[in-house]
Amino acid sequence: MLYWLTALSDGGDFFNLFRYITFRAGGAFMTALVFGFMFGRPLIAVLRKTQGKGQPIRDDGPEGHFVKAGTPTMGGLLIVGALVTSTLLWARLDNPFVWIVLGVTLAFGLIGFADDYAKVSKQNTAGVPGKVRLLLGFLIAAIAAYFSAVAHPEGLQNQLAVPVFKDVLINLGLLFIPFSIIVIVGSANAVNLTDGLDGLAIMPVMIAAATLGVIAYFVGRVDFTEDLGLHYVPGTGELLIFTMGIIGGGLGFLWYNAPPAAVFMGDTGSLALGGALGAIAVASKHEIVFAIVGGIFVVEALSVMIQVLYFKRTGKRVFLMAPIHHHYEKKGWAEPQIVIRFWIIALILAMIGLATLKVR
Repeated sequence: MLYWLTALSDGGDFFNLFRYITFRAGGAFMTALVFGFMFGRPLIAVLRKTQGKGQPIRDDGPEGHFVKAGTPTMGGLLIVGALVTSTLLWARLDNPFVWIVLGVTLAFGLIGFADDYAKVSKQNTAGVPGKVRLLLGFLIAAIAAYFSAVAHPEGLQNQLAVPVFKDVLINLGLLFIPFSIIVIVGSANAVNLTDGLDGLAIMPVMIAAATLGVIAYFVGRVDFTEDLGLHYVPGTGELLIFTMGIIGGGLGFLWYNAPPAAVFMGDTGSLALGGALGAIAVASKHEIVFAIVGGIFVVEALSVMIQVLYFKRTGKRVFLMAPIHHHYEKKGWAEPQIVIRFWIIALILAMIGLATLKVR
């Protein structure tokens, strides 16, 4: 919205700053951060009052989690609110990628909100049936994938870019939409599975968002794509503003989610943020790199899949408990120890993902 202030510029005054994505990205970060600090405590007070007993705790979960009973959930409302506000203020609203990613975020956030509401109102961990959530997720992701393909330049439509090999493109054809669905829905559910300890999910989300934001910015600039041997996707640079909104809103949320958490993100936040990351990866043509950058989420999801499949075949468990962060809890690791080590791994994976931009 504020981008339109450039119409008042003569090319050398203050208003000219709004032409620059980097300036507006900084504005989005500060807006989201202030939003988080300003509305965090009032939101938590409202959630405590309306939810009563807060998020229900799994009976079969780690013993240390029972002390968290009564903690309100739906804290993702704070992140999504900060993110949407900062994006609408600072991004160019004539950019299709901005609306695609915003739409995915809000739609998955609504699914998560319905799931959280069902859990706290019925005081059980069932929530919305998994098949319903998946069906809705597939529908949202399919729409986002279609409009992303339309927004991509003609030479990149329905193509899968392979990192490191700058000239390699795989034409997925009609499979592009199913592939994108897997990326977006898989990302949403993987982040959701990761959100099991105080602060565990939000920091890897912010790290992945920062990385994808930089990639989207590079991919959206023809000079950078020529220097780095990347595929040029006009318009994706605006997604840096969106990702800075995630980081600002995420930091505001982390202030209250740091152990011991005053509020949980809930599915409202985890599904919204996971879907957003997947949509950014599809928009910027870096789906494979996202699998590296978001490796923590991949491992968390795989640990659940392996556990379920192996148990169905043998009646035995590979992990003491899945997702894998609970496995380490069962092994005696302290919660802060798990969280900080996962943060470190997420940062290392982000550096590896960024390195693929240069290794060509």
